Amino acid sequence: MTRPPRPVLVIGSLNMDLVATCDRLPAPGETVAGTGFAALPGGKGANQAVAAARLGARVFMAGCVGVDSFGAGLRAGLTAAGVDTTQLAEVPGPTGTALIAVDAAGANQIVVVPGANAATGPALIDRALAAIPGPGILLVQHEIPPASVAHALRAGRAAGWFVLLNPAPARPVPAGLLPAIDLIAPNETEAAALLGRPLRSAEDAAAGARALVAAGARAALITLGAAGAVYADADSLHMQPPVPVRPLDTTGAGDAFLGALASVLAAGGRIVQAMGYAAATAALSTTRPGAQASLPTRGDVEAFTSSTGIDRQPV
Repeated sequence: MTRPPRPVLVIGSLNMDLVATCDRLPAPGETVAGTGFAALPGGKGANQAVAAARLGARVFMAGCVGVDSFGAGLRAGLTAAGVDTTQLAEVPGPTGTALIAVDAAGANQIVVVPGANAATGPALIDRALAAIPGPGILLVQHEIPPASVAHALRAGRAAGWFVLLNPAPARPVPAGLLPAIDLIAPNETEAAALLGRPLRSAEDAAAGARALVAAGARAALITLGAAGAVYADADSLHMQPPVPVRPLDTTGAGDAFLGALASVLAAGGRIVQAMGYAAATAALSTTRPGAQASLPTRGDVEAFTSSTGIDRQPV
């Protein structure tokens, strides 16, 4: 008998992204003329939840929004994508925002203002873990307070969830937390911050992934943007080649990768098997503008993988 898919619980941030496009990004102290503006739903937590839900996973979002129009819009967007928002709390003050500049080549600069995300605390996390029929895949990021991240990782591990940490934005992960993490998944910038050294090549990234495992994480996956990704655990190393596309906007590509990875793990797939599917999902997302608006459906990815030769979802 085939085991039913496990739930995906995302504990993390919800932001309204205020996006300005421009021909090139400004240098410090410089003003450049913009070519467009949009207010788009975002936040790493919400992005990853939407990414997994659009790919067919059963997703629950736990976090906080303000009692304002941005919060109402973010909740509505999650619901429309198929994400369960019963563990989403409204708190006094503004909803989180992100100020994003995107240049003509798709590169971006981002400033995040936490707002209501700062209220995501242990009580909310414990309620969500108790309310959702698990264990399943627990996906956490760094856009909520460090103490709340630590509590989520430890509580998820104690309850038997597969614990996936995306340590973004970059900040240290205490060594004592690493054994609570089944998979730590930074990008190359975040991995460099964790390791205290730059990653200048795929070989550096492979050594970095192995170092994170040696430090206590059960496995590590470092995404390298247009260079692909590398995975290591105690017994193996895997290099995932990139999926070539012409990017329009790279905002949310990492979230697309992680949402896709979580969806495959929830369905019973293995990490290495899932990496090609996740890479294709992330690549496809960069051909569209915005964060959540760029996240593809399962049908979109299946059509794209057929045309590129990337393996389909391996479950």
